[in-house]
Amino acid sequence: MMKMYHNPVLLQESVDGLAIKEDGVYVDVTFGGGGHSKEILKRLGSEGKLFAFDQDEDALENRLDDGRFTLIAANFRFIKQYLKFYGIKKVDGILADFGVSSHQFDKAERGFSTRFDADLDMRMSQQSELSAYEVVNGYEYDDLRKVLFQYGDLRNANAMARTLVEQRENAPIKTTADLKRVLQRFLPKGKEHKVLAQIYQAIRIEVNQEIAVIEEFLLQTPDLLEEGGRLSIISYHSLEDRLVKRFIRAGQFEGEPEKDFYGNISVPFKKVGGLIVPTVKEIAENNRARSAKLRIAKRIHE
Repeated sequence: MMKMYHNPVLLQESVDGLAIKEDGVYVDVTFGGGGHSKEILKRLGSEGKLFAFDQDEDALENRLDDGRFTLIAANFRFIKQYLKFYGIKKVDGILADFGVSSHQFDKAERGFSTRFDADLDMRMSQQSELSAYEVVNGYEYDDLRKVLFQYGDLRNANAMARTLVEQRENAPIKTTADLKRVLQRFLPKGKEHKVLAQIYQAIRIEVNQEIAVIEEFLLQTPDLLEEGGRLSIISYHSLEDRLVKRFIRAGQFEGEPEKDFYGNISVPFKKVGGLIVPTVKEIAENNRARSAKLRIAKRIHE
């Protein structure tokens, strides 16, 4: 079932990056089909512990039957709060894979895929109130334009947003087929799928507040990681990767890191190795790995 649910990307490389100690405490904040978690458990001893997070109800069906494993049904933006509930203040490593799971893409009614006609949904948690329908039909022109431009890198964001606002006055845009029909003139022949994927990505990021979630998560990691603890993060588009790269380098998302009286920079992490991307073989076997980027960092001081 897990293989069908999701084929984990950069599996060995990302888990290697955690430099697992047999008796350590680790967190997989994006459990999904459990591929990364299974690999972590293989390397843990009997005293080791693994906590995993996933807000998607479907993912909870993949729960692993292992006494060392705890699955938390929550968004990983609340990582510190939930770990504290379980009596965990410090961990030895945190792994995150920010990609949408294969299962979410392949389950037509979730509305993530450009391949199927479905209700405008795109919620990673079915408990969330904000869906793609609300974004497309309820956002003001200026907000829609920003979503399409910032999260989809769409040059025609202004015209697309205007078209959506005009069309929904006649009738609500209810399905992914409606969305495609309304924006058809912006989908050039030969590039239709690429542009449509950018549109879906922009709306999905807004629906799930993905950028805000990643920022909130990263800001908690310095306090959670033991000195020498590892951060192993897989991202899939430039917005995510830029946040991760910047945070590892500077401990913040904007501006330069603060210096002390002597001009020394104090940052919480040191990068481990360089950027890691999938091999040609992995991309051939799993097309969804093609844009993955892995960055690894070590907690260097309290």
